[in-house]
Amino acid sequence: MMAKNGQHVVPSSNGWSVKRAGAMRASGVYATQSEAIDAATRIARNQKTELYVHGRDGRIRERNSYGNDPFPPKG
Repeated sequence: MMAKNGQHVVPSSNGWSVKRAGAMRASGVYATQSEAIDAATRIARNQKTELYVHGRDGRIRERNSYGNDPFPPKG
C-alpha cells in the first residue's frame, strides 16, 4: 500500500516506475532507479509533495519531502 500524497519510485517489470500515490498507471517508466528518482523528484518539487523511493523488495527505503514542512520541526 502506498502512502498518501506523493510520488513513488517502485520496481516494475520494465525497470523502475514513477507512480502517484493511489494511481494504477505509472506516470513514467525508466531503465534505472536513478533516472526514475530524478523524474519523481522534479514532479514532487513541482507539486510540493513527498517522494518515496522503494527498494527491489517493494519496501520504502528513502523518503524526501518537498512540501510545506513546519520549521522548526515538531518534537
